[in-house]
Amino acid sequence: MNCARLTSMIALCWMVAAVGSGVLSGCHQQGATSTSSSPVVKTYNLRGKIVSADPATGLVTIDGESVPGYMDAMTMSYKLKDKNVATELHPGDRITAKILVGSSDDDTVLDEIVIISQAKPDYKPAAVYHVPQAGEPVPNFAFLNQSGLTRHLHDYTGEVLLITFIYTRCPLTDYCIRMSRNFAEIDKQLNSDPAIYSKTHLLSISFDPAYDVPSVLRSYGEEYTGRGAKETFAHWEFAATPKQELPKVEQFFDLGVTTDENKSISHSLSTIVVGRDGKVVAWYPTNEWSPQDVEDVMRKAARGA
Repeated sequence: MNCARLTSMIALCWMVAAVGSGVLSGCHQQGATSTSSSPVVKTYNLRGKIVSADPATGLVTIDGESVPGYMDAMTMSYKLKDKNVATELHPGDRITAKILVGSSDDDTVLDEIVIISQAKPDYKPAAVYHVPQAGEPVPNFAFLNQSGLTRHLHDYTGEVLLITFIYTRCPLTDYCIRMSRNFAEIDKQLNSDPAIYSKTHLLSISFDPAYDVPSVLRSYGEEYTGRGAKETFAHWEFAATPKQELPKVEQFFDLGVTTDENKSISHSLSTIVVGRDGKVVAWYPTNEWSPQDVEDVMRKAARGA
C-alpha cells in the first residue's frame, strides 16, 4: 500500500507482527489544515509511547525518549496539529512524530504521527481505506449534480471519466482551487479535439452535501468553466455525494475528510481516471500531477491504446 502524501498530511499507519517480520497494514493519511498560525521555528523528531489521548482537547500525553538539542526523556503533553488524530491513538501505542516548535509553547504542535507498534495487535481501525488500483472496477456510486439530477458512475461507461473531490468553500489554493483550475485547463485542451472531447467527461464531486446543493455547485461550476450562465455542463459536471454514501465513497477513493467543531473541513486529495470500461486507469493521491500529464493519460485511454 502506498502511504506517500504531502507533508501537510498526518500519517496513520498500523503495524502488526507476522513471523518475525514487520507487516504494514491499514495505512491511511488525512489532510489537515494547521491549527497554529505562528511560523514553525524548529522541527524535532520524537519517539515514544502513548500514555493518553483526548480527542475533545486535541491533547496527547507521551512518554518520550530524549530529543537531542531539545529535551531529555520525559512524559509530557502535546497539542496535536489535527486533534482528530487523537481518536486513532491508544495507550501503549509506540509512535514517531514531528515536534513543530512555534514562537511560544501554545504554538508548538505535534504532526506527522506514525504508529510503529500497536498496544493491541488485534485493534482494527473504525474505517478501512482502500487504495485504487489500475484495472479494478469502480463502484456505481450515486451523486446529485448541479442540475439536481441523480447521476451514477456507471452512467459514464463508454467515456473516459476524470474524477476529483472538492468542496466549494475550500480556501486552500493548493487543494480544491488547484484541482478545479487543473480541470479547467484539461477541459479547455480536450475541447480543441472534438473526437477526443466526445469520448471524455470530467466530474468534480463535493464531500460537503449540506452546503454544496445544486444551485451552489452550478454557480461554482460556471465560474471555473469560464462560460458563465451559458455553461451546459455537458462535458464537466459538478456534483455532491449524498450524506449516506459519504463513508463508502471516501473509503474507496482513499479520501480523508474530517470536520472540526467550527465546521471547518480538513481533507486529503484524490483524483482518478476511469476508463471507458468503468475500470481504474490511473490514480493521483496528491496535487503533484500536471494537467498535461493527466490529459495525455485520458487521450490514450480514449483511443483505446
